[in-house]
Amino acid sequence: MSEKYCTGCGVKLQYENVLQEGYTTSYENELCQRCFRLKNYGEYQVVTKSNEEYIEILKSIGTTKDLVLYITDLLNVEEDLAKMKEYIPNKMILVLNKRDVIPKSVKDEKLVSYFKQEGLDFLDVVVISAAKNYNIDLLLKTIKFHQTSKNVYVVGHTNAGKSSLINQLLKNYSNNTNQLTISPLPSTTLNKISIDLNEFLTLIDTPGLVDRQNLVNYLTSEQLKKVSPKKEIKPKTYQLKKGQALLIEDIARIDYVEGEKNSFTLYISNELKIKRINAKTNTRLKDLAKESFTLKYYEDIVMNGLGFVKIVDKGQVDVYMNQNVQIFVRSSLI
Repeated sequence: MSEKYCTGCGVKLQYENVLQEGYTTSYENELCQRCFRLKNYGEYQVVTKSNEEYIEILKSIGTTKDLVLYITDLLNVEEDLAKMKEYIPNKMILVLNKRDVIPKSVKDEKLVSYFKQEGLDFLDVVVISAAKNYNIDLLLKTIKFHQTSKNVYVVGHTNAGKSSLINQLLKNYSNNTNQLTISPLPSTTLNKISIDLNEFLTLIDTPGLVDRQNLVNYLTSEQLKKVSPKKEIKPKTYQLKKGQALLIEDIARIDYVEGEKNSFTLYISNELKIKRINAKTNTRLKDLAKESFTLKYYEDIVMNGLGFVKIVDKGQVDVYMNQNVQIFVRSSLI
């Protein structure tokens, strides 16, 4: 019997061992049991695969000359976008996804300009929203202009929206009825999946690199629902004096340690409650790991998986979060 692969996550199907990935009750099925239950019942089964396996898949792309789409989440852009080039030297388009959660007042041109000025080696930068079908025509036009063969690879970290984008392209431009499994949880796609959009273009979805420093790995399912924005973020601005702090539910604490009165604007999910407190008398969340930052003018503190805080003036800030979550500073995106 010839090998068959799950059309949802790309894993090889098997019906011998219910505990192993790729299990299906019948070889006639198109989906593995994991994808079937995720798609129909919203049940998520954790799969533990090492990034080393995923990196080998990415490196195999480097043996081709094919065009690559690098998808990233605009709210949680990686600190080092150039790192993907270490695995894949191919020509690459940077695709900034989840435009729908960034305020409409922010112009696409400003976002594109920000990343082009970073001096990164991308052929082009395109802003899209796979969920809202925004700029998908522009992306397809850009792909057609740059593609070197029929095959175009789609790469990125988990939860960046790779499978959502491919599903939207299929819906818009193809008669292909296959749909990839999508979920807000990591490691939904487990292997390369080839999808024929038409006779001129085959999209190849790849497993997302699991970012162990992303907050989503350390949240309950209920917390994850609140942290993942479902609509346009309404930024919240607080004027803080030295000795004041902000609590983001039971997830993060931001203390303003030193500096003149300063403006803190939070770009996080609207579902999350923020509270201003006295940093000296209130000790909530101070048992979490602390990182200290000395900020220059107009910089963001990025809390990987949560969002970011834009701070206008220079000052010293302490951030308390889960010790595994990456926190870093960049020049203001917005």
